[in-house]
Amino acid sequence: MKILIVHAHPEPTSLTRRLVAQSVRTLQAGGHEVLQSDLYAMRWKAVFDADDFPARADPERLSFIAESGHAYATGAQTLDVAAEQAKVLAVDAVIFQFPLWWYGMPAIMKGWIDRVWAYGLAYGYKDGGNTYRYGDGAFKGKRALLAVAVGGPEKDYSARGINGPLEQLLFPITHGTLYFPGFDVLPTHAVYDSGRLNAQGLALAEAAWCARLETLFDAAPIPFRAQNGGDYPDRHVLAAHVAVGQTGLMAHIAEAASAPDESAVVCHGEVS
Repeated sequence: MKILIVHAHPEPTSLTRRLVAQSVRTLQAGGHEVLQSDLYAMRWKAVFDADDFPARADPERLSFIAESGHAYATGAQTLDVAAEQAKVLAVDAVIFQFPLWWYGMPAIMKGWIDRVWAYGLAYGYKDGGNTYRYGDGAFKGKRALLAVAVGGPEKDYSARGINGPLEQLLFPITHGTLYFPGFDVLPTHAVYDSGRLNAQGLALAEAAWCARLETLFDAAPIPFRAQNGGDYPDRHVLAAHVAVGQTGLMAHIAEAASAPDESAVVCHGEVS
């Protein structure tokens, strides 16, 4: 299989970068081809603005949807954006590795999404408006996984923790950014207390991440409800008989995702 790792941390000795290095070793040892987008090393332009459209359809007024669609359809995108889109389309899975900053991804990674997820590709697919979204779209059949280094303790992100459950905090990414254009999204992998890990904690974190990588193509994805699967008769609102009595984010998940089986996993290589 072919896997793209998109990662964002400027410090080479950080836990994020340490686990990225392990990702490459483990996946390659398993026979996979690995591509990388190291956003800080690439000096990725995070701001989505008029410079992304060198050949404007309308030079008088900047409409991001119209210009994104025009640039994508006519091959007039900037070279960096086109190159990243080609990576995503070529792979079977995308792993996003990043530190949790203010309950989300770093700005440079959000900017990668803003610029790469073009109209006609990640939304407005096949010029179908909202027809191909939430379970359908250009990335249907591909897998996506978030691997997050969290500074706080796990209990802060528990069901009644003060920060809120991590999977709900990341719902705009897992459900919106990734499931919307068709990815099968796996349950998030988190390392808590990431800034306070001792040598033993690091070893345990590496072993747990290795185990997740081994199940990348076997683990069950988060069972988000598909737009076109019958739960949303008008493609907008859940049917009355679906998730009765539930509202909010969790109503859009059919059932709890099963945890991956991490038994009998051998980690491939050491991380220096």
